[in-house]
Amino acid sequence: MASRSSSSVVVLLVLLLAACGRNAVRASEKEFLADQIMVFDEDGQATAADQHILSNREGSAGGHGSKGGGCGCN
Repeated sequence: MASRSSSSVVVLLVLLLAACGRNAVRASEKEFLADQIMVFDEDGQATAADQHILSNREGSAGGHGSKGGGCGCN
């Protein structure tokens, strides 16, 4: 009985893994994912001012995210 339930669990896991990541995001859909409502900051100007003050106080800048896509072309 235990081997039957473990084999059904294995089959279920294989089916779930096969179903993951099958649909890629098309280029025409990326504009909706980059919508301003998806930004976590409520006020972009206040966040920029806070980062400016932090960089002046700490003596460093950057490290708050990346602007590129990882291809090294920026």
